[in-house]
Order: sequence, then C-alpha cells, then structure tokens
Amino acid sequence: MPGLLVVRRSGRISHVLPWLLSLPGVAFAQVVPPARLDGANTAWMLAATALVLLMTLPGVALFYGGMVRRKNVLSTMSQSIAIAAVVTLVWCAAGYSLAMRPGNGFIGGLDRLLLDGLRLDALAGIPGASIPESVFAVFQLSFAIITTALVAGAFAERMRFSAVLLFAALWSLLVYVPVAHWVWAPDGWLAQLGALDYAGGTVVHINAGVAGLVCAMVVGPRAGFGRQAMMPHNLALTLTGAALLWVGWFGFNAGSALAADARAGMAMLVTQLAAAAAGLAWMCAEWLTRGRPSALGLVSGAVGGLVAVTPAAGFVTPGSALLIGLLAGVGCYLGATLFKRALGCDDALDAFGIHGVGGLLGALLTGWLASPAIGGVKGYFTVQLTGVAATAAYSALMTLLVLLAIDRLVGLRVDESTEADGLDIVEHGEAVA
Repeated sequence: MPGLLVVRRSGRISHVLPWLLSLPGVAFAQVVPPARLDGANTAWMLAATALVLLMTLPGVALFYGGMVRRKNVLSTMSQSIAIAAVVTLVWCAAGYSLAMRPGNGFIGGLDRLLLDGLRLDALAGIPGASIPESVFAVFQLSFAIITTALVAGAFAERMRFSAVLLFAALWSLLVYVPVAHWVWAPDGWLAQLGALDYAGGTVVHINAGVAGLVCAMVVGPRAGFGRQAMMPHNLALTLTGAALLWVGWFGFNAGSALAADARAGMAMLVTQLAAAAAGLAWMCAEWLTRGRPSALGLVSGAVGGLVAVTPAAGFVTPGSALLIGLLAGVGCYLGATLFKRALGCDDALDAFGIHGVGGLLGALLTGWLASPAIGGVKGYFTVQLTGVAATAAYSALMTLLVLLAIDRLVGLRVDESTEADGLDIVEHGEAVA
C-alpha cells in the first residue's frame, strides 16, 4: 500500500487495524497539537513580571535616591518613576513590535504598533512559552524600563527633568529596542550568530553602562567633582533598594525561562550564588585596600554579581556561577574605583562601573562557561565578544546622537544656580525635610 499515511496523535494510533502497521510503504506522521496556555507557567510569569517591575519601582529609585545628596533625592527618585511611565507608553506604541516581533536581522515588524492585533487568547509565539502574549509583552516591558532607569545613575544631580523625559523616550526606542531585537528575537542577527544572553547582560547592562558613560562625559561632571566630598544622603535607602533589587532579580533571571521549570530553578540558584560571592568579594577587596568594609560596598558588590550572572543564568552550573560572582565582585570594585578615577569621568552612581563592567565580564564568561547540560548550547568566546563590541559601539554612538538632539531641543544640563540649590526645590518645588 505505497503512499499510505498513518496519522499518530498524542503518541497513539487511532482507527488503524494492527495488521496495517506491519505493511511496507506505510508512512507515519506526527500531528503536533496546537500550543495551549499553561496555567502554571502563566502564574509564574505574572509573578516574575511583578518582581522585575519591583526592581525599578521602588528598587532603583531607592538605590539611587539614597546615594545622592539630600537636595537631589526627590528629583533622582522621580526620574525612575517618570522613566517607567514614559517607557511604558513608548513600548506599547512601537517598542514591543519593533523589538520582539518578526522582522529582519536588525529590527522587528510593525504588526503590533499600538498593540494592535494583540488578542486576549494570543500566546507569546516563543517556542516553549505557553503564556499569553500580553504577559510576555509586559514582562519584556519591565526590562526596557529598568535598562533606561539604570542609565540615569550616570547623570544624577545635573540633568534637566525635561531632558530626562526626552531621553527616556528616544533612548528606549532608538537604542534599547534594536539591541533587544538583535539578541532576543529569533531572527535577530546576534541571535542567529549564536550570541548567548539569557536575561540581559548585553541587552540591559552593557547597553545601559556604555550609555551611562557617554552621558556622564557629554553632560560633564557635577560642580565641585573631585574637589569636594559628595556624601550619600541616606545609605539606609540605598541598602533597602539593593535588597529589593536582589529579590527582584529572581524574576529577572528565573523569569527568563518563560516557564515554571527546572531551568528556572537553576537560574534562581545560580543567581543567589553569584550575588553572595560578589558581595563578599567586593567587601574583602575593600577591606584589604581601605582597611574597613563599607555597607555601600557590600551591596554594590552584590549588585555587580547579579549583573554578571544575568547573561549566564540559564547556561551555567552552580560552580561556574560562584566563579562569575567572585570575579565580578573584584572587577566591579576596580571599575567603580581605579577605572573611574583613571577616566576622570563623573559617573555619579557607577552605572558603567557596575553595570558596564559587570555586564562585560558576565557576557564574556558566558562564552567560556556555558554548559550544554544546563542550557543545551555551547558558548563561544568570539561570538560573545562580537555581541559585546557591536552593542557597545551602537549604544555609544546612538546615545551621543540622542544627547546632542536633546541638547538642541531643551538643553541637557541645569544652570549653576539650580545645581547649587538642588534640583528638588528648583525643578519640583519640593524638598526633603
């Protein structure tokens, strides 16, 4: 019976006599059932999305707000909240479609502009992600929000609020969105090349860190930088923010599995290990060089470890995560101290020193340490280096162009009297008592 097709459904053969199975020329085809919503995965991704949003609101707001001077604390925290609002609208208008929908190697399509076509019953469209597309869109939005908010740490205490709003809109659309498509969309050119970035080492941290460095250079140092002490206003706020970042990071990394499965569990474990190792490594490095450990150093190290393990979280073993954390703790300490001094750049809250350096270390170490037994893929150092270099170059150039455009439109920097009096009282008419 040549050409006969026997259909197999869900592992069973139906309505076929047993003797038919032994006949020559009988072909078998597997009918794959349509993807269906998975309630457990959806519940986990709703929680993970809330955790990532918690990282910015209030995590970054508190983390950054505690490190600036009292006269700028409300302005700094307001920037995080305003950035979250602006990026949300930009993402829903065009960012999601251009970042995550099928297009070409460099940018996504236009089929979800203004979220048109996002149906109630639509699934994410990512292999293995049996969750609603609406949840996937908000989860990815939370990454766009925190990436843009992280950049603000570099120009803290001196950029106009109007400029910050324009920067959030333009940078998230022109810089974050294309890089996210390159790395995370299945048709992105770096994804096709085999670049590994599980949860944002390249897309989030290198991107934000390099942009922050460019911002610090273009906007210029704070008045008195290098000549007078600029002590943090309230490190208790910073420690609280760092703790929220640490907890929220489980949504960041474990949530990137897009499922409640063993890989999410492993990502959570390696995230905790790397953060702990890096926090202690920074603390010990500071203890040895300065004679005492600081609270700010301890939490800065932990954040550096979280940054560095982010690209590797779904690809490495616990032992590799421990190594990543130790190297990140020392590396980010050097980035925020020696390297920062060598540049002479006022990266006010160490956006590059922690996120740029940590992201770089994590991305490159992922190429070396990725285990096929964990993520099913092998890493390649040269591919990772290509992704790092392309992202850094694009982010630096486009950030510069965005800043130049904003400077012509509204001006980037507050005037000297505003900076002296503080952005809280001058730009917002409010102050911390």
